[in-house]
Amino acid sequence: MTVDSSMSSGYCSLDEELEDCFFTAKTTFFRNAQSKHLSKNVCKPVEETQRPPTLQEIKQKIDSYNTREKNCLGMKLSEDGTYTGFIKVHLKLRRPVTVPAGIRPQSIYDAIKDVNLAATTDKRTSFYLPLDAIKQLHISSTTTVSEVIQGLLKKFMVVDNPQKFALFKRTHKDGQVLFQKLSIADRPLYLRLLAGPDTEVLSFVLKENETGEVEWDAFSIPELQNFLTILEKEEQDKIQQVQKKYDKFRQKLEEALRESQGKPG
Repeated sequence: MTVDSSMSSGYCSLDEELEDCFFTAKTTFFRNAQSKHLSKNVCKPVEETQRPPTLQEIKQKIDSYNTREKNCLGMKLSEDGTYTGFIKVHLKLRRPVTVPAGIRPQSIYDAIKDVNLAATTDKRTSFYLPLDAIKQLHISSTTTVSEVIQGLLKKFMVVDNPQKFALFKRTHKDGQVLFQKLSIADRPLYLRLLAGPDTEVLSFVLKENETGEVEWDAFSIPELQNFLTILEKEEQDKIQQVQKKYDKFRQKLEEALRESQGKPG
């Protein structure tokens, strides 16, 4: 992924920067049983065309794509047959992520010089990333899903194992929103080219890599402790909700009893 032609390589985000802070939110790190939603979360790799497109076919597709792109975010074809363009990734992470503690946000200079701020401290803390934030990436046709995930994590200074996350393509069919997990070897820009620039037709979503079972060994001790804190808070919230429900029910019963006792037999 490149910033511009003056930079050799690296990752960059070209949209408006999010506020340099993380937001907390009350949520749970557990998900409902995935077997109930297999029709909406298909985890097989996306199949591309059986044969690689020719240079002429790529040029035709890019020309068609650029005529429909209205935000000056067209694709550019190189002489070697590769091309560059933009994709947007929606962040839909329900669990907290691990970030370095006490580190300033990454600057443009850090991105250009490929400075790894996370390596400057061993202190870690957990936060919720902004829910449904959108990051716009400038990538090439050779950029894989794995590289996109790593680039996103680096941008947010997330030090969690990239294998905890997965990139999904989101499509619409018959009024339903469908998610399909992409293989780490898939190339998002090629999928974007095939679908066209309309994000209603195809969009990309970063989510937790759900395998049906929680791999606890993949989490650090601070993460597990944070999960326990979340569970305890949710447990107390549930207890209070149940108590309020039955207190209200008891109050209505007592009022009904008083009214019945006050009436002549």
